[in-house]
Amino acid sequence: MSSPIELDGLDLAALISSRLCHDVISPVGAIVNGLEVLEEEKDPEMREIALTLVRKSAEQASARLQFARLAFGAAGSAGAQIDTGDAEQVSRAIIGDSKAELVWNGPRLLLPKNQVKLLLNLLVIAIASVPRGGTITVNIEGTEADIAFRITTTGPMVRIPATTADLIAGTPEDGRVDAHVIQPFYTGLVARAAGMSVSIAVEGDNALIEARSAGA
Repeated sequence: MSSPIELDGLDLAALISSRLCHDVISPVGAIVNGLEVLEEEKDPEMREIALTLVRKSAEQASARLQFARLAFGAAGSAGAQIDTGDAEQVSRAIIGDSKAELVWNGPRLLLPKNQVKLLLNLLVIAIASVPRGGTITVNIEGTEADIAFRITTTGPMVRIPATTADLIAGTPEDGRVDAHVIQPFYTGLVARAAGMSVSIAVEGDNALIEARSAGA
C-alpha cells in the first residue's frame, strides 16, 4: 500500500476553510435575501414569510458553525477532551437541517478531542450517504481507553463514493486533493492522529462506517 500523501499546512488550512465557507454560504445568503425583503416589503404576510426565512436560515448557520467548531476546530488546547454529549447535541442540530433521522446510542464519555472529531467527520460522510432521507444510527462502544464507533445508515439510494475509502487512507487514486474531497481526506488525518482505523461497507440500502482504536 502506498504511503498517505501529505499536504502543506497552508494548503490544508485553505481547503478546510473553503469547505466551511461552502457549508455556511447558503444559509447566510438566505439571511441576506430575507433582510432585503424586510427592508423593501410593506405587505405584512410577505414580511412574516421573510422573517421566517431569516430565523430558519440563522438557525441553520448557527448549527453548522457549532458543528464545525467541534469537527474541524481545535476545541481547546493540546490534549483536550470533548464530551460526547456535546457531540450528540451539535449532531442533532445539524441533522435537523437534512432529511435524515438520528439515533444515538452509547454512554456519555469524555474522549480525546481527535476521537470525537473523527466521530463527527464520519457522521458528515454518513449524512451525505442518505440524500433522500433515512435513518443514521450512531453507536459508541467501549470505554475512554478502548473505544469503537459504529455508524449505520439505512434509506433509499444509500451511496458512499468508492473514492471515499482511498481518501480516508490518504491515497486518492489520482493523487490530488481539492476542496470537493478535503473532508474525507481530513477524516483520515484525524483518524491517524487518534490512533484509529476506519472501514466502510455498503450493501443495498445500508451502509456501515466503523472506527476502532487499536485495542477495540
